[in-house]
Amino acid sequence: MQQLDWSNLPFGYMKTKYNIRCTYKDGKWGELEASDSEYIPLHISSTALHYGQQAFEGMKAYKGKDNKVRLFRWEENAKRFQNSAEGILMEKVPKELFLQAIVKAVKMNAEFVPPHGTGASLYIRPLLFGSSAEMGVKAAKEYTFIVFVMPVGPYFKEGFNPTKIAIVRDSDRAAPLGTGTLKVGGNYAASLRGTVKVQKAGYSSPMYLDCVERKYIDEIGAANFFGIKNNTYITPKSPSILGSITNKSIITLAEDLGIKTERRPILVEELSTFEEVGACGTAAVISPIGEVNDLEKGKVYKFCRDGKAGPISKKLYETLVGIQYGDIEDKHGWVTIID
Repeated sequence: MQQLDWSNLPFGYMKTKYNIRCTYKDGKWGELEASDSEYIPLHISSTALHYGQQAFEGMKAYKGKDNKVRLFRWEENAKRFQNSAEGILMEKVPKELFLQAIVKAVKMNAEFVPPHGTGASLYIRPLLFGSSAEMGVKAAKEYTFIVFVMPVGPYFKEGFNPTKIAIVRDSDRAAPLGTGTLKVGGNYAASLRGTVKVQKAGYSSPMYLDCVERKYIDEIGAANFFGIKNNTYITPKSPSILGSITNKSIITLAEDLGIKTERRPILVEELSTFEEVGACGTAAVISPIGEVNDLEKGKVYKFCRDGKAGPISKKLYETLVGIQYGDIEDKHGWVTIID
């Protein structure tokens, strides 16, 4: 294994030793198998390639001071994975099989779990797709489930320093009653145009608005949005955004800390009233936002004027990460230690 600079890892793909695979065929799931190949033999007429039958998850494993490796709320990931599969008519991966594959992938790549204190973690990517040959819009008869892992640093290059985002009004990530609440590849493909547009303008990520009236905040590209004011943590309620496990956890932690919480529609203009804003998700954890630029309207909203995250965002981040790495007591039973 090459010597890694754990404290300066990017958020990107890196080959590790093994991935774990399993196939659904003839009405049942097969045995888990380990592979050292980065490639998949895939039929040219698979439903994954033609009809978008594909879903994935994002999780992390964390090494504590005690050198024990921890998973964070894996059952929520398993539940969301099943919900995504059900939403596009794929065979659901049983919860027990999901956990077995994850644990096996982490254990077989144990040397890639970053040391405690480096700020890095082992990213876990469960993937499910239709793999049988079909022609005509229909669900597959066979499915392939894969788990692969890689060590990663922060999703946003700024880390826990304020990032800049821009509002996109000429494209939508997903529609109400569509796949916005599912973690499927099509949503991310739809977000690429907006992502490239704002990055060319010097911003790290797009902010998408509701696709009906374009008045309310939906998501920050690949993360949920939150705003804080009057000791209240506020996050959007929308029929077209992905339910973030990180956001759900932050809401609980905020209430533990005596901070009120609200999940409701948030008008774009309300940005001017927030004391702190940020993005949250498995990859991003919590990323404070220093600027939101409404490019088409010529309006810029500024936050973190001293160049630092706000006090509530900082406290929530430190509490969440502390639980994930085992530095803070896990009062809610969220952490599972891999023996």
